[in-house]
Amino acid sequence: MEVNQSVVHSMSKMICQNLDGNMQRKYNKKLIPTAKMLRKNTTEEEYMLWYGFLRKYPVRFSRQKVLGWYIVDFYCAKAKLVVELDGSQHYTEEGLRYDGERTAFLEQYGLSVIRIPNIEVKRNFKGVCYYIDCAVEKAIKNEK
Repeated sequence: MEVNQSVVHSMSKMICQNLDGNMQRKYNKKLIPTAKMLRKNTTEEEYMLWYGFLRKYPVRFSRQKVLGWYIVDFYCAKAKLVVELDGSQHYTEEGLRYDGERTAFLEQYGLSVIRIPNIEVKRNFKGVCYYIDCAVEKAIKNEK
């Protein structure tokens, strides 16, 4: 089943308007059903990256993780890293604005956000994996 990302974006935005954005809470309970739905109805690119690389990566990643007001595609707590896969809706004026707000929100809590176009996952899977691996290694190295 294909997920309509604009519907998910709208749902998340409506839910988030009712939350206080306190990142000290582990998660916003109101977003958990949406995150579970996204895990069950993953995009082809998310599926490829999760089952082909991140699920068995030596440093633990979570997928469709609730962080503050948002649900991120992949999250590595140890590296304080968020990995977002971007489809075409992310390159609209509204998508770019929303992603900018979201990235700024996550960065204020010390998280790094990397964005990868969906087409790159299909076209250059090994390169994407290498890029993520380098980002994780660099983040962990800088924490020490």
